[in-house]
Amino acid sequence: MSEDANLMEKIVSLCKRRGFVFPSSEIYGGFAAVYDFGPLGVELENNIKQAWWKTMVHDREDVVGLDSAIFMLPKVWEASGHVSGFSDPLTECKKCHSRHRVDHMLEAVGVFADEKMNQEEVQKIFDENLDKLECPKCKAKDFTPVRKFNLLVQSNLGNFTGDWTKEPVYLRGETCQGIYVNYKNVLDSMHVKVPFGIAQIGKAFRNEITARQFIFRTREFEQMEMQYFVHPDDAMKYYDQWKERRMQFYVDLGIKPENLQWHKHENLVFYAKEAYDIEYNYPFGWKELEGVHARGDYDLTQHAEHSKQKLEYMDQEKNEKYVPHVVETSAGVARTLLAVLCEAYNEEEVEGDTRVVLKLHPKLAPYKIAVLPLSKKDELIEPAREILLGLKKIYNVDFDITQSIGKRYRRQDEIGTPYCITVDFDSLEDKAVTVRDRDTMKQERIAISDLETYFAEKLS
Repeated sequence: MSEDANLMEKIVSLCKRRGFVFPSSEIYGGFAAVYDFGPLGVELENNIKQAWWKTMVHDREDVVGLDSAIFMLPKVWEASGHVSGFSDPLTECKKCHSRHRVDHMLEAVGVFADEKMNQEEVQKIFDENLDKLECPKCKAKDFTPVRKFNLLVQSNLGNFTGDWTKEPVYLRGETCQGIYVNYKNVLDSMHVKVPFGIAQIGKAFRNEITARQFIFRTREFEQMEMQYFVHPDDAMKYYDQWKERRMQFYVDLGIKPENLQWHKHENLVFYAKEAYDIEYNYPFGWKELEGVHARGDYDLTQHAEHSKQKLEYMDQEKNEKYVPHVVETSAGVARTLLAVLCEAYNEEEVEGDTRVVLKLHPKLAPYKIAVLPLSKKDELIEPAREILLGLKKIYNVDFDITQSIGKRYRRQDEIGTPYCITVDFDSLEDKAVTVRDRDTMKQERIAISDLETYFAEKLS
């Protein structure tokens, strides 16, 4: 087993063992490509979303938030092109009848098939490389012709006919369409001026053919998207600015710059001016973490045409009317969470033992502090709980009394808790506690009365 594959196995195991991520419906055998986030996973997930929201909305004067519905009128998806063009290339193994994404099969043998290629182009590349390809499941080399498989997930919401082919409703395949159809509402209600952005965090659904790589590619996922509306002449200026900001966001989360890179889209859709992906070096290779795209005026123009509503912007000062161009930033919550875990995972030799430690950025750590009374005796439990209740007003704090203090330290290291407070019998006399740093393992004695100030400085 390669070192990278081994690392991925360790992270998957850690996620299950320590309550970060569970397979969905596991007691029934699991549901492929769907995952549940456990008690620590949901805290990490929420911290990532809060960091994104603060950076994208609260720290800016020109971006507002939105939470649009998962269900929208089917006409929205017709206008956006998803009904006719939101698809992946599929082939089926004639021996075991398993279905596979053709572009993934080609990627495995070092051949590139862009998602913007039509069915005939992909088929040609597939035929040219048939001698290199085999079924990932049974190793056979006999496949059906390539066909396009639409990724939209259909629902029977409001359909009482029993026939899903009549007026199908879809779970949204991306969150940005909810932003576009609310562009005019935001413009009229918030009195924003171009340039301005609308940000949203929400669930999206895709009927993936072969979901893989743990939580990297799933059928139900959460997106963090922002659409920035600009004057057509200024589109590329703002595009470059957002590229710089979005790369910096991941560095600020504690990801090393050498594990991040830009990947330029060579085969653009017809309306796009430019598109780049921020890629992270996952254990399974360089993969997309976030897309930053200059989309032109295609989205608003399409919805204006199909809805018969005017979606122009009127610049009163310049007496100029135009359809804004869009700069999009689109990131996945689970992909970010996985990148953060990969970056933070460390194994260290300490006094002959292996210490597993998640060196998470403090603002992302599920628990900021753990309070650990040295003994289960009431005389230590009571003052330890007083410290817990005081700090809980400010931070998410764990309280752990199970097993030896050494094992509790290791357990907190493994879930990424930056600081542990040990309340011992000396604390009853000197009114101080021992604070241990996760990364350095250094310990210092801090007065209980100074803890709030101490952590305000350490966790700011």
